[in-house]
Amino acid sequence: MTAKQQILICDDQHIIHETLGVYLKNEGYDYISAYDGEQALEEFNKNKPSLIILDLMMPKKSGIDVCRAIRQTSNVPIIMLTAKSEEIDRVLGLEFGADDYIVKPFSAREVVARIKAVLRRFNMQESEPAQVLRYGNLEININNYDVRIDGDRITLTPKEVEIFQLLASHPGKVFSREKILSIVWGYDYYGDTRAVDTQIKRIRQKIAHHVERGWSLRTVYGVGYRFEVYADGEQPRQDIDLEDEYADELRE
Repeated sequence: MTAKQQILICDDQHIIHETLGVYLKNEGYDYISAYDGEQALEEFNKNKPSLIILDLMMPKKSGIDVCRAIRQTSNVPIIMLTAKSEEIDRVLGLEFGADDYIVKPFSAREVVARIKAVLRRFNMQESEPAQVLRYGNLEININNYDVRIDGDRITLTPKEVEIFQLLASHPGKVFSREKILSIVWGYDYYGDTRAVDTQIKRIRQKIAHHVERGWSLRTVYGVGYRFEVYADGEQPRQDIDLEDEYADELRE
């Protein structure tokens, strides 16, 4: 008999646990509860749930702090809950590795539908055969979220790896920020696209001490980003480098 998937609900409002719990059990899921950030991390480490519902504002540790801590060791799917509708809350959750977000008040049916969609995408990624991209001194293995340059492992968050892999799997193709959000986060996103800019900036910071040999991550001013592959000995054009720096300054 297949074990039920377990959902960790992290929220300080008991009614959230009671309402979601009923719907989750009706859909064949088990669930466990945490009512503050510290308990959320304890339950995660103890139970290793299939997915986490994580409130942005919780006692002791915020949802952002919990998400950041979990992302250091796990790519478990995380859906953030926020009581505010401001774009900055959504962007913060996405920047720190959440897979989706839901704004309160919400429908329990909507939450269950989002859970199914996120788990479906996650399980498809886990079951796919190894996908390894190699360009010059760069290697990206999307199955174990491993990125290496010159053999050195680069510590990236799951979303950073997914964006890097998306661009690298289509060399030369320009992806708009909206398109990256739609593909990587798996839903149509309307609003602030700063999450993508922040993720790209962090990728660049983490790979900055390595020399890009045979490839580069480029900004296309006013459009988005692309991954370039170069022939042996070929170097990026200087005008592209200046364009990148100018574009990044405008986005900050």
